[in-house]
Amino acid sequence: MASFAVILAATIGLLIGSFLNVVIYRVPARRSIVSPPSACASCGARIRPWDNVPVISWLALRAKCRDCGERISIRYPLVELGTAVFFGAVAWWVVTSSGFGSTGMLGVVSISSTGAIIGIAVTLVVFLYLAAVSVALAMIDLDTYTLPNKIVVPAYPVSAALLVTAALLLGEPGRLVPAVIGGAALFALYLTLALLYPGGMGLGDVKLAGVLGLFLGFLGWGPLVVGAFSAFLLGGVFSLVLVITRRANRKSSIPFGPWMLAGAWLGIFGGEQIAAGYLALYGLT
Repeated sequence: MASFAVILAATIGLLIGSFLNVVIYRVPARRSIVSPPSACASCGARIRPWDNVPVISWLALRAKCRDCGERISIRYPLVELGTAVFFGAVAWWVVTSSGFGSTGMLGVVSISSTGAIIGIAVTLVVFLYLAAVSVALAMIDLDTYTLPNKIVVPAYPVSAALLVTAALLLGEPGRLVPAVIGGAALFALYLTLALLYPGGMGLGDVKLAGVLGLFLGFLGWGPLVVGAFSAFLLGGVFSLVLVITRRANRKSSIPFGPWMLAGAWLGIFGGEQIAAGYLALYGLT
């Protein structure tokens, strides 16, 4: 079951990754992501369907446009492969219940229940959605130092609807309380930081924080705390390394969105275990 889910999710991830390349390029440029069809950025020739197969077409074309011979960046297949691996990891995590606490999601619901099985499927869909959003936002923030409203704002209703549906089908509506608290708490925290340090935190970060708080809170208090703290830890360590290696100084601007997302996924995948280990270290469990 787990292997099938991983293979299926990874295959879908390749296709989604190809679409995300379009999103990453067009959304910051305020262009439609559906029209016109994909074309070579150099000569404008439309990309043929058989030249648009994830990864394979890039290899077959030897990383060059069929019409003008201009090189095609390796970033495109890397985004596709990265999304496939990401989707596979999320599928493995959901199916094996590795991120839902010590008892695991499957351990607290009856998998013989049709509603529970559908709930698990919806949970997989909503976290795959977050994975796709994470790839797009991380790449866009690295490129443009922005987190576009066109991606972040719709994530609120989409995520809320799917999380509510999953919680009800799993028979765990109690998950929704910490989800709401988590979303509100992280939004308020980042808003406070943005108001106190306007140059260090943008409103895009504030909006993204609320979305991530919903997901982390849905999983529990441990993932919420670990996911929130890890963003600052990872971002701080990266910034320190850049300063030490003289690739940046204390006044350099560094996009924080990727570290928010990385921290959140650390909380999602291992937050419960990390929190439990920390509490055990100090004899609090």
